[in-house]
Amino acid sequence: MSRISYVNGRYVPHHEAMVHIEDRGYQFSDGIYEYIAFYNGFLLDGELHMDRLERSLFELQMDMPMSRNAMGIVVEELLERNCKDDGGLYIQITRGVARRDHAFPKHVRPALVMTVCAPKLPKAHDVKNGVKVITHTDIRWGRRDVKSVSLLANILAKQEAAVDGAREAWLLEGKVITEGSASNAYIINKKGEVLTHPATEKILGGITRDVLLGLAVEAGIGVVEAPFTMAQVHGAAEAFLTSTSANVLPVTKVDDTLVGNGKPGAVTQQLQALYAEHIMFQTGKQF
Repeated sequence: MSRISYVNGRYVPHHEAMVHIEDRGYQFSDGIYEYIAFYNGFLLDGELHMDRLERSLFELQMDMPMSRNAMGIVVEELLERNCKDDGGLYIQITRGVARRDHAFPKHVRPALVMTVCAPKLPKAHDVKNGVKVITHTDIRWGRRDVKSVSLLANILAKQEAAVDGAREAWLLEGKVITEGSASNAYIINKKGEVLTHPATEKILGGITRDVLLGLAVEAGIGVVEAPFTMAQVHGAAEAFLTSTSANVLPVTKVDDTLVGNGKPGAVTQQLQALYAEHIMFQTGKQF
């Protein structure tokens, strides 16, 4: 069966899905997006993702293209038409189509595109043994908390990681690690505490991040939301990253330096298990 996408009110074969050349997302990156994992046909933390989507729209002074309930009906229909149990739902909303002008156009309806793709989960080997990340200067704009479609700085960092054979690039602002190019970054200190950058305008507060930190606190694991430096990375016992597509992924090497003993540690493994239980509880999917 061919892949089906949703474009401005119509379900269409994916290869026929198009937007106008003057869509402001195409011309100005004037839009936002969400990526939501689903398992067994159930969105994982769907309401939290929708909360973040609405917040991003609010920060860019954009309206929802339809009510939240109506969007839920469209999503349900889209998943059904694509006949996939597991995968990812991509939602993109732009300000709409208008004559090219930097100022916001008046009386323009936001454009809504939704697509479904196969799961993007990391390989079992990486989940078990950990991955390498590199560091890269953080050159992104000042409102990283908005999930904007403007990702040029992110993809430049991610490309450098790919060339180096690394899974991800951790972004450096001065001496501080903010986050990854497409993930949130964490270290675990010798006390067994999880350190990660606070959810300010300097990072995109991940849904997986928020859920995992809550699970950690419930399990009695110490959580410190504070910026950490490369010096702290070098002295860390463990490290990991999180994202919707990677879940909880151990980091065992940063640049050319091993983290701890170079193997996933006990706290990271506990957090992986806690998050797997969370997925199982919401969707019935076992990892």
